[in-house]
Amino acid sequence: MNFDNLIQNLLIYAIPVIFAITVHEAAHGYVARHYGDNTAYMLGRVTLNPIKHIDPLGTIVMPIMLYLATSGAFVFGYAKPVPVQFGRLRNPKRDMVWVALAGPGVNLVQALIWGIVLYLLVGMGIDEPFFVKMCQAGMLVNVVMFAFNLFPLPPLDGGRVLVGLLPYKQAALVSRVEPWGFFIVMGLVLAGVVGTLWLRPIMGLTFGFLDILLSPLSFLIR
Repeated sequence: MNFDNLIQNLLIYAIPVIFAITVHEAAHGYVARHYGDNTAYMLGRVTLNPIKHIDPLGTIVMPIMLYLATSGAFVFGYAKPVPVQFGRLRNPKRDMVWVALAGPGVNLVQALIWGIVLYLLVGMGIDEPFFVKMCQAGMLVNVVMFAFNLFPLPPLDGGRVLVGLLPYKQAALVSRVEPWGFFIVMGLVLAGVVGTLWLRPIMGLTFGFLDILLSPLSFLIR
């Protein structure tokens, strides 16, 4: 792999990734506090300071190693999860849904913002490849985080949404998967199941939705 290309790609993705994970985790903590659990706030996790959310292994070492090992074909990482004591929420079963949706929700908003910035750059005649690629990376990173985190298996956000929506008996059964959920998800990712049956369809729908929202800007700059 060309070292210069590696450094350029790292610089292009660095800012979008940092914003994506920082705002994602802070959103969980903010919404949890709104509904009665201030655990994350007391631990200083309701913040836009990325240092509070970065996991050295999961956010830095693992993605770089996977990028190098697969020549950029597969990259995965994670941030330090925001602690939420769901029992302290005013209505635990209902409120956990909103706490879980907060993270993917802000990723969708960030993808839209990166898209708006991209169209504004094009509209102003700024075609510097570095900035254009950063905007494209910002959309991609946030759409991937949006889709992946909605996968309906605990401890991912989609799993918590599922637990919150199911009747108590079924919710209890799904919640028991959580201790092994991360390993199950990783196995499904490596087997290609998550990418083929979940990520690609959800990402396709999400990019289509963003195209609709951005269509007025697209029309204006023509």
